[in-house]
Amino acid sequence: MSGGGPAPALSLVVPVYDEEENVAPLHAELARIACDLGRPYEILFVNDGSGDGTLARLELLAAADPHVRIVDLDGNFGEAAALSAGFAHARGAVVVTLDGDGQNDPADIPRLLARLDEGVDVVSGRRLERREAFVSRVLPSRIANWLIARATGVPVYDCGCGLKAYRRELVVGAQLPRGMNRFLPAILGVDPSRVAEVAVRDRPRGGGRSHYGLERIFIVCRDLVALPLLVRRGAPTRALARRLATAGAVLAAAGVVVAIAAALLRPQARAFALAGALGALLTAALGRAVGHNVGRFVTAREDGVFRVRRVV
Repeated sequence: MSGGGPAPALSLVVPVYDEEENVAPLHAELARIACDLGRPYEILFVNDGSGDGTLARLELLAAADPHVRIVDLDGNFGEAAALSAGFAHARGAVVVTLDGDGQNDPADIPRLLARLDEGVDVVSGRRLERREAFVSRVLPSRIANWLIARATGVPVYDCGCGLKAYRRELVVGAQLPRGMNRFLPAILGVDPSRVAEVAVRDRPRGGGRSHYGLERIFIVCRDLVALPLLVRRGAPTRALARRLATAGAVLAAAGVVVAIAAALLRPQARAFALAGALGALLTAALGRAVGHNVGRFVTAREDGVFRVRRVV
């Protein structure tokens, strides 16, 4: 954590990557809403290695508004790392996150804070009317969110919504591996009974273009299989990652051996042998995916997920 002066009550954390057209309008909205709330606040923009004019525009905003702080990362580390950096530098007792593309409506922030004040620890926005293509973005997102809720028991059905409010003690020190921001707040180990959702608006993107494509669906499915283990076992260990990798390698080898042996069997037995080989190979792939994510968590915890060039 950094920054002088008394700590604000509210930190608004905004990760940005190539959002030069959006940061000024978003800042104006955030400043207006924060002033209306009447709480001491800061607006913390995390510049995730933008290659356009985003940083220059942020510096102009910071020069004109003492509430604005910039965490300038030393490279492009991804949204999960940018959020981790924002959590590390946020000073408010309450931390609100939102996307830098203008799709989250700052006017929804007071309702999230009101729900938080009722005694829960996390409030997540839920976009009921999505302003995106249904087949390529909305439908896969709904399927993934249903699976995440089932796997973790955390009642959040729009994990992809960037608008969330946290009590600071839950997020301080978080080191999120790439892509794991999709599983907040489950990945933080929050008690499901202390998580709430609030309906929020979804707006069309401001300027620029989306940084996500269809490949996200496959990445989510790969990461999702490890989620129950990561959430319920607490801090994963490198020894666990090695055991999973070894088990996966043994199963893969067994599957190959069985598949080769099937060629020597009579047709009646060959189908059963091939089914067994396929099962071993699928289980090996599952073990490898889980081991990969356990390893990523250990590395993130030990080495960190971001580097800061400077804080303005």
